[in-house]
Amino acid sequence: MADTATQGASGGMPQLDPSSFPNQIFWLVIALVAIYFILSRIALPRIAAVLAERQGALTNDLAAAEELKQRAVEAEAAYNKALADARSEAAKIADETRAAIQADLDKAIARADDEISAKAAESEARIAEIRAGAVRSIEEVAADVAGDIVAAVAPGQKVDAKVLSAAVAARVKG
Repeated sequence: MADTATQGASGGMPQLDPSSFPNQIFWLVIALVAIYFILSRIALPRIAAVLAERQGALTNDLAAAEELKQRAVEAEAAYNKALADARSEAAKIADETRAAIQADLDKAIARADDEISAKAAESEARIAEIRAGAVRSIEEVAADVAGDIVAAVAPGQKVDAKVLSAAVAARVKG
């Protein structure tokens, strides 16, 4: 108990007592060497393995992302090409359809023109017949009226129908 009394009498902390420094330094070196070996042989390799694994996963993920990005760019280019091809094909089909419709329309117009020409020729022939009939009717009526006038002006005088028809025809023609 006397040791305890001297320690208590000195009133200081045992760690700061210079007589215990060599003992403390020895145990400090042993503790540091033990910590160094534990960290260098067990903990740090595990940490390095985890970091390497994470770095590998990150590198793989970045490579996969880059590959997917490249595929997306290629898919977009293929989509744009397909869209352009589809638009050009649609324009081609529309042009062909317009040409076919225009050809059908031209044929229909030609048929309609032919029908109109035929009907116009037929109508002109009918009109010519009607005119000719009208001229004959006018000549007949004019000849009858002229005969009646001659009979009324000169009663008893007989007028030749051929002479009267020739005079009316000459007057009608101009």
